[in-house]
Amino acid sequence: MDEKEKEISIADIFSLLLSKIWFILIVTVLGLIVAFCVSKFVMPVKYSSSVSMYVKSNANRNEQQNVNLNEINASKSLVETYIVVLKNTSVVKEVSNELVGNVDDEKLKKCFSITSEGTIDPKSIVSCIAMASVNNTEVLQLTATTKDPEVSAALCNAYSKVAPSVLVRVVGAGSVETIGSAEANYSPVSPKTKRNCLIGAAAGLFLAVVVVILADLLDNTVKSADDLNHKTEMAVIGEIDQFGNTKLKKGEASTNAKRYTILDPDTPFYVNEAYKAMRTNLTFALAASSSKSRNVFAVASANPSEGKSTTAANIAISLAQMDCKVLLVDADLRKPVQHRIFKVNNKSGLTNVLVQMDIFENCVKRDVIPNLDLLTTGTKPPNPSELLASDYTADVLGAMSKLYDYVIIDTPPVNVVSDSMVISRSIAGILLVLKYGSTTFEDVKEALRRSELSNTNIVGCVLNGIKRSGGVHDYKYKYKYKSYYSYGYGNNRRSGKSGSSAQAPITDKD
Repeated sequence: MDEKEKEISIADIFSLLLSKIWFILIVTVLGLIVAFCVSKFVMPVKYSSSVSMYVKSNANRNEQQNVNLNEINASKSLVETYIVVLKNTSVVKEVSNELVGNVDDEKLKKCFSITSEGTIDPKSIVSCIAMASVNNTEVLQLTATTKDPEVSAALCNAYSKVAPSVLVRVVGAGSVETIGSAEANYSPVSPKTKRNCLIGAAAGLFLAVVVVILADLLDNTVKSADDLNHKTEMAVIGEIDQFGNTKLKKGEASTNAKRYTILDPDTPFYVNEAYKAMRTNLTFALAASSSKSRNVFAVASANPSEGKSTTAANIAISLAQMDCKVLLVDADLRKPVQHRIFKVNNKSGLTNVLVQMDIFENCVKRDVIPNLDLLTTGTKPPNPSELLASDYTADVLGAMSKLYDYVIIDTPPVNVVSDSMVISRSIAGILLVLKYGSTTFEDVKEALRRSELSNTNIVGCVLNGIKRSGGVHDYKYKYKYKSYYSYGYGNNRRSGKSGSSAQAPITDKD
């Protein structure tokens, strides 16, 4: 199947960058700090001095003589020739000899490389010198930059002393006249801390933006109902925002994590509404099923810790709010969760019924909330898949379907074990829970492949734990309601009890 091309607009990119603004700011500041530290503690402090030399093409020309254009052009061309000559090794050695006689040895060692013979390496002198014509004129400016201001000035003066005689001797044309002498400048010219800090901040900003955009483009996790529908052709019947504290404490197992109950007053209103919308979509999906047991379905995830147990419990609560008789069955016989969500004991349950150690009536927990009964896992069996695949399990589920309007079965992840698939003949299908930003499209395709091999119907999928942070693949909106209402369950048709407490869906990681 051809994957949908990602269409990214400027607004999408801007929204993505805003969603990662803190990361971008932190990396930008880190770039600035690194540049500042390098400038202050790594880069050496350098000082510059300059000397200017006037080049004349006619050595006999004096101030009274007329200067024609040809002579000026000839002088300019000589400037370029002189620059080449002054960087010659033999000339640099003469400058080096001049320096040795006028500058302290310690200062020279600080600024230049010293050869094994105790002389200055000519290359280190050339690396400290910059020569250029001033604004394309006849003036040659020589600038020396070293770690010592006095050495920089001495190097300029050494060149200005050696240059006139050497240039006339070597070139044989024109003359050079030094304009003044170089003086030590004690104001450092390098490093330029402010400029380096700006460059570091700009580099950090650029790097952060590139990382954010590339990470989002290369992200293969499910973050869009549209992409999910296009790539898998599965119906997305519910989109649930992340809410509550889904993070585990250090060293805390997911099965022992704190569970947010239906009485939690902090449950957002828009989450409650999302489950109501999913409830409506689910009833239509079940009605369209070709299975005889249209009121029995399983809830599973592709991988562990994607919220399938939470989703199963919330769907059960949502259906119970419509005054439907609902049974929630915890068939995750390896890692049961529902008894912790509803805070009931798990001494007896589904396993006890299936091995005929006890009867259903003694194991079911009645009215964990009005209209909702719960059948926990009970005793942990040694062979969960074989137990669920038995004919007696199919008979038990068939009997349950006649007692309740809806039977919801919480089953293990389909990509881990086959428990969800072995009960396929007794259910309308599986509601597949996918976690936003965690489940990959490869995980989804593997789950679909397993369902096809076992001839199991997928009634739809739920995108759980949505973070509406405005990324390129993120949702462009978020409904924010302030709850001015209270939610009761109405009258209990079986017991005649009135549900007076305000109820809302629960939340947890699994």
